[in-house]
Amino acid sequence: MRRAFGKSGSTPKCRMVSTPSTVHDKIPIKSDEMSTNDKRYIGAIDQGTTSTRFVVFNRDGDIVSKHQLEHKQIYPKPDWVEHDPIEIKEKTQEAIKTALRQAGIKADELAAIGITNQRETTLLWNRLTGQPYYNAIVWQDVRTYRICQSLARNGDLDCFRHKVGLPLATYFSGPKIKWILDNVKGAREAAEKGEAIFGTIDSWIIWWLTGGPQGGIHATDVTNASRTMLMNLETLDWDSEMLQVMGIPHEILPRIKSSSEVYGMTDPNGIVGAKIPVSGVLGDQQAALFGQTCFEMGEAKNTYGTGCFLLLNLGNKIVHSKNGLITTVAYRIGNQAAVYALEGSIAIAGSLVQWLRDNFGLIAQAPEIEKLAERVPDNGGIYFVPAFSGLFAPHWRSDARGLIIGLTHYINKNHLARAALEAVAFQAKDIFDAMQKDSGIVLTQLKVDGGMVRNELLMQFQSDILDRAVIRPKMIETTVLGAAYAAGLAVGFFSDISELQVKWQADKAWQPRMSEKQRDILCKKWGKAVERSFAWMSE
Repeated sequence: MRRAFGKSGSTPKCRMVSTPSTVHDKIPIKSDEMSTNDKRYIGAIDQGTTSTRFVVFNRDGDIVSKHQLEHKQIYPKPDWVEHDPIEIKEKTQEAIKTALRQAGIKADELAAIGITNQRETTLLWNRLTGQPYYNAIVWQDVRTYRICQSLARNGDLDCFRHKVGLPLATYFSGPKIKWILDNVKGAREAAEKGEAIFGTIDSWIIWWLTGGPQGGIHATDVTNASRTMLMNLETLDWDSEMLQVMGIPHEILPRIKSSSEVYGMTDPNGIVGAKIPVSGVLGDQQAALFGQTCFEMGEAKNTYGTGCFLLLNLGNKIVHSKNGLITTVAYRIGNQAAVYALEGSIAIAGSLVQWLRDNFGLIAQAPEIEKLAERVPDNGGIYFVPAFSGLFAPHWRSDARGLIIGLTHYINKNHLARAALEAVAFQAKDIFDAMQKDSGIVLTQLKVDGGMVRNELLMQFQSDILDRAVIRPKMIETTVLGAAYAAGLAVGFFSDISELQVKWQADKAWQPRMSEKQRDILCKKWGKAVERSFAWMSE
């Protein structure tokens, strides 16, 4: 297998991280390597569920250049979703090269590189060769359903929530690691010999950027680690009890670092063509929170992408949900105390539009769905519950499956298009309500980002069903921007978070205009539809 990212540094041994201090100790930076006085740009890798991008930003947070490449979605069996890690590695390489070349940007003009990534997607690879033992198991995959059920104590899927902030669910990485170790020939033996190492996609990319088999850094950040079910939320360490429960050897795990610090340097002879710090790493939804500059407790954002993810900044306080949400690390800057968040995750949002396009030919291009939906004044009485791989927050029903209900002779393709868009907003409403109950915070508005926020019908309906203002920023690419911000802070390219807050600007706001009576009727019918999707896979 040819190397993609060159070599640099040495592979650190896996070790525990210390309990975070509340004081921000500056990360030492060598002036001959890291000076940003003559640097003009920050680069950021956005490795998502369906594609990989490399984006170059200037000091104002404006996009200077970008290049994006899709990768294959692999469905070996019903409910299984996989990615080819080698393809992702090579697409990352090509995206970086192309974005720099198209803009005529010299590699040494980059002050740093940040990474944001699909979070729970899981892979094991050989530290000596870089070869994966199996395809990456994607966050949407539900093959670990029986593993999760078997690990539940007395049938309680929340039995480890007090440690990790998460329920036992197919969504998270820990059960996926266990599946690979238990089912892939040679994987557990390699792990026991110290040859196999685990990572979410950020770790895979960091490892290759910093040398791969020739000394690549094996690390992750607190936000990605908090999605594994293996990290203790209070200590920010790998939890020995959880490793024992899952049957996972500690030796395969990456070192946990903060979201904004220098991880290592790229190889000057590699694809970047210079020795550049890799200095910012955030899971995609935490990166969007960071890019939206939601740095104050009580600020919330919702990202409308492949899935839909609503996060609420909790400050330095851990709040364990009683209403079906998860507690996660929002970010950690240097040695500052970690900032936590409540999160509601929806598996199917933008991918529902793609499904209607690819599987039914209802539209040729995703934006066309808004035009269809605008042709009718309402959904005609149908509700679309897109539980294709179960339901995530706040229901956590792996046994649910998708349905369309309320069909009559009156319904046409326009109603179906509208019901699909409304399903996204209804799911966000369920999470929004649970978030207010758990936090005790009355949310007065919602910042939104992601590809679907260009759909103004959806945004208006979201405002209507929430009875809150919905605000879209001028820069809607907040996920990759958040990674750039984190990387820039670590090397002094940006001074502090107050500088970033000044950069945020609103583009458009939607105000609710639906009557309370109509809202109640729609939400009650949506609730009935969701209940009917339950227990389809119970046998």
